[in-house]
Amino acid sequence: MTERATRDHCIRCGECCMGSSPTLQMADVSLVHDGLIEKKALYTVRAGELVMDNINGRLIATDTEFIKVREKEGGRACCFYEKDTRACGIYESRPIQCRALACWDETEFMKVYARPKLARRDIVRDPGLLKLMKAHDETCDYGELGRRVKAIPEGGDAAVEAVLKLLKFDHDLRTLAERKLGMDPREMDFFFGRSLSATIPMFGLRVVEKPDGTFFLTVADPPGKTEASASCGPTGERPRKE
Repeated sequence: MTERATRDHCIRCGECCMGSSPTLQMADVSLVHDGLIEKKALYTVRAGELVMDNINGRLIATDTEFIKVREKEGGRACCFYEKDTRACGIYESRPIQCRALACWDETEFMKVYARPKLARRDIVRDPGLLKLMKAHDETCDYGELGRRVKAIPEGGDAAVEAVLKLLKFDHDLRTLAERKLGMDPREMDFFFGRSLSATIPMFGLRVVEKPDGTFFLTVADPPGKTEASASCGPTGERPRKE
């Protein structure tokens, strides 16, 4: 019998917090509304985006959006995890997935995981901003991006330009939102999801910015070897928090 199987309490090893960040459930909405978890600490995984399903151990395209706490740059650890002290920076206001997770018994976590996830529309109330988000979702739809990428082998330069057009729309909208609407650039990934430049490796491509500010496409590492995919489900010896 393993040590974990006989455990009945948290030993603060940090394995769960370093393996993934939590996904927000509907029960967490007040944490965001009350500012206990700021939008700059969150990002949206939009429908159609490739994610690592930690429960089943495979990459899947999510059919619905969900909101995650950011990971630390260059890794998978939750941004609120303080490694030196092995502590959570928002412990008293931690999301419900974190409260439910017990690595020695995932029963409660799986119950929480099955409940409705939080979406941007549950938080954002401004009609103008909702309209802008809708326009972005429709134009930068992952299904459409995928179709344009698949057309490249036969379509050549014209197909590449069609892909770059979507990337430019995504880039320019974020720039406009910051300059004209005064939006915090650190909150863009919450309102509009991660940039297409950041997620396009899921299609086997990578975006390189030229000195003149224009972009070109090149081949990327396969998904799973990049940071293009988010994760969903519990981690540890087997899968964690969405």
